[in-house]
Amino acid sequence: MKSIGYVGGKPLNSPDAFIEFEQDIPEPVGRDILVRIEAISVNPLDTKVRGKTSEPQNPPLVLGWDAAGEVISIGEESKLFKPGDKVFYAGSIDRPGSNSQYQLVDERIVGSMPTTLSFEEAAAIPLTTITAWEALFHRLQIPLSPKNQPPKNILILGGAGGVGSIAIQLANKIAGLQVVATASRPETEKWCRDLGAHQVINHHENIPSQLRKTDFENVDYALIFNDTDKNFPPAAETIAPQGKICTIVENQFPLDMGLLKAKSASFHWEFMFTRPVFKTADIIEQHHLLNHVARLIDDGIIKTTVKEVLEPINIKNLIKAHTTLESGSSIGKIVLKGWL
Repeated sequence: MKSIGYVGGKPLNSPDAFIEFEQDIPEPVGRDILVRIEAISVNPLDTKVRGKTSEPQNPPLVLGWDAAGEVISIGEESKLFKPGDKVFYAGSIDRPGSNSQYQLVDERIVGSMPTTLSFEEAAAIPLTTITAWEALFHRLQIPLSPKNQPPKNILILGGAGGVGSIAIQLANKIAGLQVVATASRPETEKWCRDLGAHQVINHHENIPSQLRKTDFENVDYALIFNDTDKNFPPAAETIAPQGKICTIVENQFPLDMGLLKAKSASFHWEFMFTRPVFKTADIIEQHHLLNHVARLIDDGIIKTTVKEVLEPINIKNLIKAHTTLESGSSIGKIVLKGWL
């Protein structure tokens, strides 16, 4: 099978930073399933892992943690899927990624693909959706169906990115929250509003002062989807008493948790690979949530966030996707489809 790997220690513009190479098609055992990959999407995680891989890799490191495809065969303990099923998933960071024609993945972190989406539309969904869902409903413990409760609101810092694009929809349409998202360009502001944000403010300007000019002086929840070091202080300033903050981005410097004490506010981390890497007792939650989101998509409640599709899956298009993500100008998700 064809795989595209990063050789390690080379800049993106190096002609041999990525190479295409052949590997044997693996055989599934246990609860693994073998998937023939039809489409993949690229996430900031790919660029971060590549950037931190300074040592030469032999064999090359296969990146990619978002895929949609068809089940080819299953392990002897598998019971959730059968050959021929169309699936989508993010996989696990401690295993080879999805930049290959075939991939082994634990069925407990795989969902049945939405029937109304193409492979490329589905490939844009898993990693960002798992991240946003877990952040909202597992870390912040926001009720899925709030009833007989006063309306609450949420600040989403980084609304136009991949995770923000899903989080806006889930927060508004599933959790019933009033959503304030941040964006800095007319096109990203429009993107956020089209997805369901009630207010959009600029993350390059003073966030608390902008909030005071809206209907949301304080927020019950805050999600940080970029630059935790920069965005934690304004999130802490604007969070309501007994509010909750969650981030998905590692910090470079110590965060001042003392800012939350007087408000009895809480701080949470979300890392969507925690369940698959540590094989937690509730690992199958990712299977359930992907199936739930697939039904929401098929019912027209949530929509895919794919913004650009590159064809085919090759080194040239993979580098193009990485370059766009590193520029900080991307909106939604970039997807690659089809092998030659």
